[in-house]
Amino acid sequence: MTTSPTSTFTLDDLAEIVARRATSGDPSSYTAKLIRKGVPQIAKKLGEEAVEAALAGALGRTDDLRGEAADVLYHLVVLLHATGVPLADVYAELERRTAVTGLDEKASRPKD
Repeated sequence: MTTSPTSTFTLDDLAEIVARRATSGDPSSYTAKLIRKGVPQIAKKLGEEAVEAALAGALGRTDDLRGEAADVLYHLVVLLHATGVPLADVYAELERRTAVTGLDEKASRPKD
């Protein structure tokens, strides 16, 4: 396994950029364009990117996976912004879930 350089860029940084660009009105901003298209289109794009990431992982294409994972995270942050869900809420949910074992947490979820 190869190691890659450490980056100081965080999802919080990405969320700040998305928030700024979402309201910029800049016609050349992809983020602003996605926001204008609305939540269903953003969700569709997230789904497409997630499938591409899954396929890259399944096929062992790690270079492709790296790029697709970045696309997934970006589109997820855009969707969170568009729906008014703060990234901090996602962090809190992850923290809550990791306070117990994964199997115990899954067992505690309501059954549909």
